[in-house]
Amino acid sequence: LPLPIGISFYTFQTMSYVIDVYRKEVKVQKNFVTFGTYVALFPQLIAGPIIRYQTVEEQMVKRKETIDLFSKGIVRFMIGLGKKMLIANPIGDLFREIAGMGAADLTTVSAWLGVIAFTLQIYFDFSGYSDMAIGLGRMFGFEFKKNFDVPYISKSITEFWRRWHISLSSWFREYVYIPLGGNHVTISRNIVNLLIVWMLTGMWHGAAWNFIVWGIYYGVVLVLEKYVWGAIVDRWPSVLQHIYALVLVLV
Repeated sequence: LPLPIGISFYTFQTMSYVIDVYRKEVKVQKNFVTFGTYVALFPQLIAGPIIRYQTVEEQMVKRKETIDLFSKGIVRFMIGLGKKMLIANPIGDLFREIAGMGAADLTTVSAWLGVIAFTLQIYFDFSGYSDMAIGLGRMFGFEFKKNFDVPYISKSITEFWRRWHISLSSWFREYVYIPLGGNHVTISRNIVNLLIVWMLTGMWHGAAWNFIVWGIYYGVVLVLEKYVWGAIVDRWPSVLQHIYALVLVLV
């Protein structure tokens, strides 16, 4: 179905508001314009970061716009724009060219080049947008938390998801994983909780089976890291840990 652009982001934002009000963690916002501003906050409306209401509750009514913040916002915006226009778009063209090749013309080298190109494109595209959103917000007096923290230097998939799309990981942890019991349950229940969270994460990215499989894949890897081979990987040299994490991400 053709859905409104950005629906996954502002749906989660309004859900966080309703849940936080129910939990009595924030007060009911009775000003319709203020609440509407939160829901339709244009800098991050299309691709995040996901902003929880309690993060910007005070900023909605008490924020400062200064020349210094505005100039810092411009710098952050330009960094994000550079990531998008100068890196993500050209690499995306390379990926699309390789992806459009027929199986008979695709060599092992070109296939891996395509995989690496997509890996770089999606990072610079997504993190670039987040930087632009954070920069725009800062220009108007809002302080949004960073959404990416150089994820490709991670030494495990667990670390990778602390660094990649941080606002999404935090949302699922706060509103799904912890209410399900989090870590304070039996091992079998914890495994179920992790798989539920990651299946939902896959569905959030897209209503198609490939996204669900993608989510379950990460869920299984995270379970195995936590209960099977994580302690072994921790004893490996740093270089091997980086290779291990990157290979699993590339897959």
